[in-house]
Amino acid sequence: MKILAVDTATEACSVALFIDGEISERFEIAPREHARLLLPMIDSLMAEAGLKPQQLDAIAFGCGPGSFTGLRIATGVMQGIAYGADLPVVPVSTLAAISQACLQKTGYDTIFTAVDARMNEIYWAVYQRDAEGVAQLLGREKVQPASEVDALQLTGFGIGSGWQPYQHELTTRLGEQLIGYDADYLPRSAEIAYLGMIGVQRQQTVPVEQAMPVYLRDKVAQTTAEREASKK
Repeated sequence: MKILAVDTATEACSVALFIDGEISERFEIAPREHARLLLPMIDSLMAEAGLKPQQLDAIAFGCGPGSFTGLRIATGVMQGIAYGADLPVVPVSTLAAISQACLQKTGYDTIFTAVDARMNEIYWAVYQRDAEGVAQLLGREKVQPASEVDALQLTGFGIGSGWQPYQHELTTRLGEQLIGYDADYLPRSAEIAYLGMIGVQRQQTVPVEQAMPVYLRDKVAQTTAEREASKK
């Protein structure tokens, strides 16, 4: 199976190829450079593998939540390749990709994933290892203040950029439910490629016209008055 994966949901820009169990990747932390970097990364990786888009089985992309501009870049590139090569698409949650990385690198089965969403909020989700070792969402992904997160009465390990600015709120809220956390990890297309392969196996692909970014926020920008009103 051959899967191309792209992700620009955060300050990291990355591309990966999954080819019959092997994953190769390009990864760079480059805020505001995604539009310039993404296509050359894809071209380089595909040329190195000697592949054309028509030889792929599907394309996976980090569908969010994340940066509004970043998600639009990844979505646009994904749509162009998928339309041109008539490929199915696997949308992969940014939070799922981060959780999958944690599951693969640690022995923990429950992951509390928090990504900084700005505006004093985080993108939050609880993921758990399923029987095949794949991150499975429990409940819903949410955007909310760190002081209001719900860990579903589970004990787990925290990961994601939201743990750095909101360490106090999250550790206070979770208490003994929290084993520890790692605030340094950003989503990578390697995990998106892997989850894309799982999505193909589980028949979770969608036509390209149905593959859309997930923002979680209804409005990307709000005034201070609007934010205060929404809390009442």
